[in-house]
Amino acid sequence: MSIQPLLYVRSRALPLTAATLIGIALVAARAADWLQDQPYFDHTARVPVVVLAPLLASSAIGTSLHSHSDELDRTAVRRWWPRRLLHLLALTAVTAGALAAAVPGHPEEFGVPAMVRNVLGATGVAAASAALIGARLSWLPMTVYGGAVYLAAPRAPGGAGAVWAWPMQPGPQGAAWAVAMTAYVAGAALLVVRGVRPERG
Repeated sequence: MSIQPLLYVRSRALPLTAATLIGIALVAARAADWLQDQPYFDHTARVPVVVLAPLLASSAIGTSLHSHSDELDRTAVRRWWPRRLLHLLALTAVTAGALAAAVPGHPEEFGVPAMVRNVLGATGVAAASAALIGARLSWLPMTVYGGAVYLAAPRAPGGAGAVWAWPMQPGPQGAAWAVAMTAYVAGAALLVVRGVRPERG
């Protein structure tokens, strides 16, 4: 690894972010297993894990985009957008893989497809938030939205709820996937084009 990528990794505290993501995945796996073992619960008991774990992971990814030297980054000779894109894609892939392993089985309900979809959607919202309001607060919009959806989502899947309550939908819901993928692509594009909003203080 050359010195510039190494400096980028250290300046964004990526080792700490990776350790945080692995910790979230381990806790999610334990929680999903414990919930499913409780009496009168089935695979739907993993809904809190499928919603909360991607939310926490996307918060870690969003805050890792913070730069202590954004003015130097913007005046650098080399373009920064490839690094930002690689940063986001690598952490998304690691997170999706680790959290997918936390909820094996029941792919038709709240298993791997639902977890991967929620990782993509939540990370896209975090990336867009980092570009618009700054990396330090990038966790806030998805946290507020995710909490509201968790409390207000309809019990029956599908319909309009598959669009506005996509984090609470079972894995195969096409509309929920469309919203999550749109959020990820739009968030990544916004981050790549605009970069992280500069922060003061």
